[in-house]
Amino acid sequence: MPSAIRLDREGAVARLTLDRASVHNAFDDALIADLTAALEDADANPDVRAVVLTGEGSTFSAGADLGWMRRMAQASEDENRADSLRLARLMRTLNFLSKPTLCRVNGSAYGGGVGLVACCDYAIGVDQAKFSLSEVKLGLVPAVISPYVVHAIGGRHARRLFTGAEVFEAREALAIGLLHEVVSPDQLDERLDRTLHFWLKGGPVAQREAKQLALRMAGMTPESAAETDIHNAALIARLRVSPEGQEGLTAFLEKRRPSWS
Repeated sequence: MPSAIRLDREGAVARLTLDRASVHNAFDDALIADLTAALEDADANPDVRAVVLTGEGSTFSAGADLGWMRRMAQASEDENRADSLRLARLMRTLNFLSKPTLCRVNGSAYGGGVGLVACCDYAIGVDQAKFSLSEVKLGLVPAVISPYVVHAIGGRHARRLFTGAEVFEAREALAIGLLHEVVSPDQLDERLDRTLHFWLKGGPVAQREAKQLALRMAGMTPESAAETDIHNAALIARLRVSPEGQEGLTAFLEKRRPSWS
């Protein structure tokens, strides 16, 4: 089976591309496993100094894959919890990677795609990109990605976007801290290369320590994140099998309004 992730090495930079353009780079269990493994390999490779994460095609990531959602809607609470813990491990691996990470947001990001953006150290997005945390429309919540999104944009913005689920533009993503830069598509790689140029001038040990220092001072450690993941995975598993979650997922799959809408 082909990998859902394409790896390209450009000197000391590892570029990881979500390679499911036919479904807008949507998450499924294979993509989660492949990206986690690719990140762990890059982290362990002493020749890799920085990691770039991007998407193939015109979308960064559309969030959950339709087939994956259908399977999870029929799965037990225990199976949903295990599934959520695998996604949590991916986000935690990316967030605490010892190498600097740059998110090349080549297009729109929804749901878990927003989580990937929030987990990276630096995020550059194209000006036509759109974003949404739309889980409540399905009777769910963005549980697993919530620590990283709240860390990126702050609690007040998170409360609004988690509950309102509206689509927002790249300029708003910049204003609230999800993106660091917004550029036109023809400027994207120029700005990316400029950032990498300065990163590669830093000492790798110092950069690793500086990144962990910043995270620690902000109250984020791998240990605390792992503990939070257990609670958040249990939450989303419970909601997926709840009457409201089942109605939301079923309505989405049947392309109709849920009963509460």
